[in-house]
Amino acid sequence: MSSSAPAAAAARVRSVLNHLSPPAAPSPLPHIHQLSPTFFLERAAQVEPDALAVMHNTADGSIIRRTYRELSSRVIGLANYLKARGLVRVGILAPSTPAFLESIYAIVAAGGVIVPVNYRLKEDDIAYIFDYADVDCIIVDKEFEGLLVEYIKTHPSTPLIIDFDTSKTDGPGCGPFNEAVRQGQAHDRAHGSQGWATLKSKTIDNENDMLAIPFTSGTTSRPKGVVYTHRGAYLAALANIVESGLNVGGRCKFLWTLPMFHAMGWTFPWSVVAVRGVNVCLRKIDYPLIWKLLKDEGITHFNAAPTVNTLLVSAKEAERLPNPVQVTVAASPPSGHLFEKMTSLNLMPVHVYGMTETYGPITKCYHLPDWDKLPAQDKYAKMARQGHGFITSLPIRVIKTDQPPGVYVDVARDGREIGEIVFFGNICSPGYYKDAEATRKLFAGGGLHSGDLAVLHPDGSAQIVDRAKDIIISGGENISSIALESMLVQHPDILEAGVVAVPDSQWGERPKAYITLKDGGKPLVGTGVIEWAKNHSSISKFMVPREVVIVAELPKTSTGKIKKNVLREWAQWV
Repeated sequence: MSSSAPAAAAARVRSVLNHLSPPAAPSPLPHIHQLSPTFFLERAAQVEPDALAVMHNTADGSIIRRTYRELSSRVIGLANYLKARGLVRVGILAPSTPAFLESIYAIVAAGGVIVPVNYRLKEDDIAYIFDYADVDCIIVDKEFEGLLVEYIKTHPSTPLIIDFDTSKTDGPGCGPFNEAVRQGQAHDRAHGSQGWATLKSKTIDNENDMLAIPFTSGTTSRPKGVVYTHRGAYLAALANIVESGLNVGGRCKFLWTLPMFHAMGWTFPWSVVAVRGVNVCLRKIDYPLIWKLLKDEGITHFNAAPTVNTLLVSAKEAERLPNPVQVTVAASPPSGHLFEKMTSLNLMPVHVYGMTETYGPITKCYHLPDWDKLPAQDKYAKMARQGHGFITSLPIRVIKTDQPPGVYVDVARDGREIGEIVFFGNICSPGYYKDAEATRKLFAGGGLHSGDLAVLHPDGSAQIVDRAKDIIISGGENISSIALESMLVQHPDILEAGVVAVPDSQWGERPKAYITLKDGGKPLVGTGVIEWAKNHSSISKFMVPREVVIVAELPKTSTGKIKKNVLREWAQWV
């Protein structure tokens, strides 16, 4: 036997043992850390603890102002309360209050998952969501506690933490939410005042773990739970800082006109805190109050759907502001006419586009300097495009819809050929919670399907022409309901417009319009609008609706989108 034989035998034994033993966990690389937006609060409180973090008019009529030191302390308290009780799947049913903001950070810091719910949904849908998401606790605003009756019938043991939205933080009348914060702070002190050290902020296990499950609106079917990860939320929040200019021109004062429950507030609860901005919370959309805050509090930014902006610029309190306010606009395609009216009031639109499945915004229409040389109508029409992919995402594609499943062929960049928008990159959700089949359909062929039909312009920017189900095909011509609505609201007395297809014996389909009128506008009849459309608008003759119905209010989703399914139901009965 050679002298090397024992060594070779030992090597073979070690090799066998290595195969039988579990692999050692890799050492963390010093140049990589797991990304989570929860760290933004810990960092803000370290960098600038005395900076103002929150301002709010409470339900009991008080005004509260809290610094980042105070916000951080309250979040640490709530996180310790949840962690000590093992509550890890926490629902939130509340308006955009300080309690909602604190919960977003505390739930994740405690190692849990956020389940935000739209308080404008039916009780049955709310019960369905909380049951489907397997929540073990619900943080609920006192005003909306009654919406949990259906859920509690089948889940009587689920604890509720009720927020009174009050300035009282302890003692009688402070409410269960503030009491939970206080108990959690006492727990932290009793264990050595370790603060963030024992919480999940910068030390999460895996950045691809689930952070939140926001749900789609479910207007025509059951809501779907969309999985948000730490990494996706972090990168979406950074993109919103850049694309909405939150860190430009000094400290931002962000007004919460956008509900925090909607796609996690488009990730802005993390974006605003990352730049140590001021969160000006808002219980509900109140146009006189919004104008007061814009004028008196120096608001620099807010987010809102086109519907909210339309009513805001039409409010009697509207007047040109002394300083520009950046308004991130999304949720449904806006018109160039709306952008022109907003700009005249110094409300400067930042047009973005996305879905709940893309953490909110994922594209932006970048305002190019050359546009300022164009006639106003052309300039604002360009601003109404959906644009290009965000800085932390990948370029979107607009693909032909007549291809076999899974085959992607881009439409021509001619502004005419229509295809479907498909998303790619970091800020696409990985899919739907507990719904593998819906996830498969969402990503058929490798990209995230939007269901929105659009054209690509020569510069590569996308412009939506309609949802696939809302395009009107009349006599072989495609009529965009969005384009027609944009034209109709240019009438001086029309506030909003919604257009749907109705059957036509000659053309197959034709458009029918529903409109609302501005306060103080001239009395109108539908035939007058039709004559104006034919003779004084830029609407092509084949697009002019034969019927225009004036209504007091258009049906809308909780996020401000017109409910086309309801308009179609109306059309069947008229």
